[in-house]
Amino acid sequence: MGVQKKTRKFAQVKRAISLRDSRLKENHAKNDQKNNAKKDDIVREVPQVSSALFFQYNTALAPPYSILVDTNFLSHTIQHKLEVIPSMMDCLYAKCIPMVTDCVLAELEKLGQKYRLALRIAKDPRFERIKCDHKGTYADDCLVDRVIKHRVYIVATNDRDLKRRIRKIPGVPIMSVARGKYVIERLPDAPEK
Repeated sequence: MGVQKKTRKFAQVKRAISLRDSRLKENHAKNDQKNNAKKDDIVREVPQVSSALFFQYNTALAPPYSILVDTNFLSHTIQHKLEVIPSMMDCLYAKCIPMVTDCVLAELEKLGQKYRLALRIAKDPRFERIKCDHKGTYADDCLVDRVIKHRVYIVATNDRDLKRRIRKIPGVPIMSVARGKYVIERLPDAPEK
């Protein structure tokens, strides 16, 4: 007596059709519905361009400048031992109003003991506080969203990813700490050095 084979014969395996087979009519109907739903989701609308923009030139930017400050900008300022407001005025040759959103303050508080000096600077009465009306406390999204809505801000940051996101928004200058002083980029009438 021989051992009985447990594998099925090839012809029997070949004959079976899976439920996902493309030849079934039910699957054709489901695929058509999915394709139609995808076509309906496409929005063919260009976002409204700010009226303050004249090509890349932002006409809404004028002294006194409103500067949105980010967490790492404050930490770099402390590392380089710079005074915030006098350094901003030296960079822009005009009056500056540093502004801090609730998200930036929350982020500084989350960072803990290491950033206590940056938090104390951010709570300075000369800094203007901006209330956030969105959910979550991610500061980068908050700053980008605020700049898109109102093109009257200069964004002060040293964060590489945030700079990359802001460069995609036309007419928004970026201030950062470099070589022991503040540097501005993309401000139309900035003095070249």
